[in-house]
Amino acid sequence: MPLGALRPTPLVEQATERLREQITKGEWTVGTKLPGENALAQILGVGRSTVREALRALAGAGLVQARQGAGVFVIATKPTEDWPTQLRRAAVTDVYEVRMLIEVEAAQMAAQRRTDDDLTALNEALAQRRDAAKAGNAEFVDADIALHAAMVAAAHNPVLIALFSEFVPVLRQGLIDLVELLNLRTDNPNHGDDGHTLLVEAIERADAEAAGRTLREELKQTLTRLQAI
Repeated sequence: MPLGALRPTPLVEQATERLREQITKGEWTVGTKLPGENALAQILGVGRSTVREALRALAGAGLVQARQGAGVFVIATKPTEDWPTQLRRAAVTDVYEVRMLIEVEAAQMAAQRRTDDDLTALNEALAQRRDAAKAGNAEFVDADIALHAAMVAAAHNPVLIALFSEFVPVLRQGLIDLVELLNLRTDNPNHGDDGHTLLVEAIERADAEAAGRTLREELKQTLTRLQAI
């Protein structure tokens, strides 16, 4: 596929896409050295700064790599998916297994680090979860996730908090589907209240072992149901 001059705007996006096509369609294979900035600029009809930005975008996608004094080389023919995209494509059971690892540790940390404000937030979230038992499945799941988010926040680790927030969209839909498919709230609209109450109580009395054990048992039950679907 020959390269050709581009339309005026948006130049960086067009240059990036044109170069990406050369790579993903096999015109430039892995190990190929790309033409220099001047040559690419001339071929594409853009300035060197535009070419530089396009190459930067391709490097960010994991397609090319600049080697000091040697040039820019193709290192992959498929772009690397970012973390949110990988999560969206992942099976909910795989996501849930990782969630268990993160949240059990978060529960133990929360029991050791929680403040009075954290305890207030946890008890309010527990009360809101109980109130949501009167609502639909989506509202109940949102209240459940909010309680878990309050627990993670009580661990006071910003990286852990950010990581949990990345899981929320996938978890939310997976839990809604689970509740609806298995009719988990038909007999008990406030499904899981006992376990969540024990979790909050363990954190309140600073019992890290009990907090981790309680949450692990709660999440394991849900994972077992997900795996059975």
